[in-house]
This record gives sequence, structure tokens and C-alpha cells, in this order.
Amino acid sequence: MFKKVLISDDLGSINQGVSTVLKDLNIKNVSKVQYCDDAYLKIKKAFFDNKPYDLLITDLSFQSDHREQTLISGEDLISVLKKEHPEVNIIAYSIDDRLERVRRLVKLGVNGYVCKGRKGLVELAEGVIAVSEGGNYFSPKIAKALGDKTNLEIDDYDVKLLENVSKGLSKDQISVLFRNKGISPSSLSSIEKRLNKLKIQLCSKNTIHLIAIAKDLGLI
Repeated sequence: MFKKVLISDDLGSINQGVSTVLKDLNIKNVSKVQYCDDAYLKIKKAFFDNKPYDLLITDLSFQSDHREQTLISGEDLISVLKKEHPEVNIIAYSIDDRLERVRRLVKLGVNGYVCKGRKGLVELAEGVIAVSEGGNYFSPKIAKALGDKTNLEIDDYDVKLLENVSKGLSKDQISVLFRNKGISPSSLSSIEKRLNKLKIQLCSKNTIHLIAIAKDLGLI
């Protein structure tokens, strides 16, 4: 089990709740911060002092205030830390259950993703145990969706396409937009083929149904 843990959340009540979970797991060395910059500095100093944290548990959304910050979100913090210290264990603890965001964090190397909610603290305890044993952990509500999405082989291009369709852009408009931004393929025929493929993959009856399913899966 982990011996030294850092909690990063801008709400004191959340920090206290997470601290209680860690205490129940017999983790006594727990630090709490309310800014991503503070979390980064604490972790860097701990590495410098050769007393690194075993685990970081961080929220993703932080409200801005009078204090100027370099790292404005938990995602920024995770991205920097995984580049500089890929060995650090990180669990994201967030109310945001959008699949595309989870997927981005998985690419960054996050070890776990727990959704805040009625069972959030219970799942967080499960996540801490799983990660301490060398595994990964994802809340059940997103774990299944991640598996479904992997099987569907939906990539970033598909997500961009769905996002623009959801904004009401026509296929012609998307074609021009993609061409101007250097996104390939950008031809009208390619976009039509990809949309038809997505309708088949997601078992949608029409474009409106396609967007509804994509939103339910957290793709957009």
C-alpha cells in the first residue's frame, strides 16, 4: 500500500473526504493542496529531497481566483508530471465523466480515473488499492464505455467530425473547415463515407440519432 499521498482539489470538503478514505486504508502521510501549481511544486521538491510521493489524487477542474496560476487544470498538472516523472502514480478524481477526456488522460498515462458521485469515495478506495498493486482502475460507468469505444475503433478524426456535426455544420462546411485547418481527409466524399461508417458502428438510424448516441457515450 502507498505510504505518501498528495491530494489536489480546490474544495476543502473534497480534500477532507479523500483524506478519510486514505486514513481508512492506513495511509498516514497525506498532504493536501488547493492549487495545481502547489501540487507540482510539492511533488518536484519531494523528488529533489529523495522522498517522493507514491500517489497523486487530483481533481481536473479548478476555479480561478485572484491568484495567477501556470497550471490551471488537473489535466495540465497530469500532462506535465507524466512527462517529467512518468513513474509517478496518478488517479484523477472528477465529476467529469466524458469519455473523450478520460481517453486523453489514458494517453497521458494516468493510472486511474474515478468519477465523483454517490459511490465516488468507495470507488476511490478501490482505485487506490488497485493502483498500489500495480494495476489501473476506472469507475465502472466509464470502464464499460472505454471498452465499447476501443472495440469501435473510433479515433480523434471521428470525434472532431462528430463535434462539428453536433454544432450544426453541413458536410460541405465541415469539408471546407477541415481543408483550411489541414485536417485529412477533408473531401466531401470522405466525410460522407466516414459518417456512414459511424452510423453503422454506433447502430444509429440517422444523423440526429448518431449525435445522441455519441453524447451518451461521452465522445462529444
